[in-house]
Amino acid sequence: MSSVAHTLTVKLGRRSYPILIGHGVLGESGLIGHHLPARDVLIVTNTTVAPLYLEALEGALRPRRTVATLLPDGESYKTLDTVARILDVLVANRFGRDCAVVALGGGVVGDMAGFAASVYQRGVAFVQVPTTLLAQVDSAVGGKTGVNHPGGKNLIGAFHQPTAVLADTATLASLPPRELRAGLAEVIKYGLIRDAAFFDWLESQAGALLAGDQDALAHVILRSCQIKAGIVGRDELEHGERALLNFGHTFGHAIESATGYGSWLHGEAVAAGMVMAARMSCESGLIDAAALARITTLIERVGLPTRLAGVSAQTMLQGMRMDKKVLDGHIRLVLLRAVGDAFVTADYDSRHLQRTLEAHLC
Repeated sequence: MSSVAHTLTVKLGRRSYPILIGHGVLGESGLIGHHLPARDVLIVTNTTVAPLYLEALEGALRPRRTVATLLPDGESYKTLDTVARILDVLVANRFGRDCAVVALGGGVVGDMAGFAASVYQRGVAFVQVPTTLLAQVDSAVGGKTGVNHPGGKNLIGAFHQPTAVLADTATLASLPPRELRAGLAEVIKYGLIRDAAFFDWLESQAGALLAGDQDALAHVILRSCQIKAGIVGRDELEHGERALLNFGHTFGHAIESATGYGSWLHGEAVAAGMVMAARMSCESGLIDAAALARITTLIERVGLPTRLAGVSAQTMLQGMRMDKKVLDGHIRLVLLRAVGDAFVTADYDSRHLQRTLEAHLC
């Protein structure tokens, strides 16, 4: 009996691919192979994930030739130098254009492995096997790959869609509580930008999610992937609607850049960024104080930060100006008209942005 509980499809014509969600899908013999015809496979993982899941994945890939490369763990290693290490392994093992790269890990591993796959011999097949909640609900889906630069988050990268995403809910049992909370930030984002009823559900089930309830976690993975798959299918290259997925990220990426990509997890920075975006929406007269309080309360309830110490408003603005949504020198923001209704705009009062930053920097 298959361990797949849910199958979704990211609809991109000939490049459409499935998202397979279930308990134990990572090690199910033949499942990953069905979506990976390559004979030679490079598994990219890190020193934290490898001892937990590498052996099971290698077993599922037999009799293919597999080579594993273990990267150091952490956002600070999401660099061109680390991607070069991946490419060196591909070359050293004489992998051809018919090889495949499999990312086993969280968002950092997935972003770098996907970027390496996008540029090696001008593009080879790629499968995502995300092991964190954040990666399962967000970064593993959609084809965004890349690395950070000292000047900004994810400034170097490419769109390169995977051939499949295998989200194994069993891996969440080994996730540290801090990583689980960070993943919930992206889950909350989906409710805020697209589904008010889902946000209501998250308010009622926050305790179950924090306790690691398998049914609750499976539901948030499914609903988050449904929302993201729909948006990506309609706007793959972020010419319009897909920018909504960056709610909180313009602020969040500036936080990560200002703090050196080390002390804040991505989801933590996004959480604080979402509260800033919600306050900016309130300052602009789009949502009322009650909605702002509701958003802030849920984010605080799941143990995520809403404020940033030791960084000036000027430093934040410098980081925000390097955001990929900046056009003609104008910082575009994703704001809320209501819970579940987001939009992108550059038409706002800069004084409201200044007040927003000052309210959350200390």
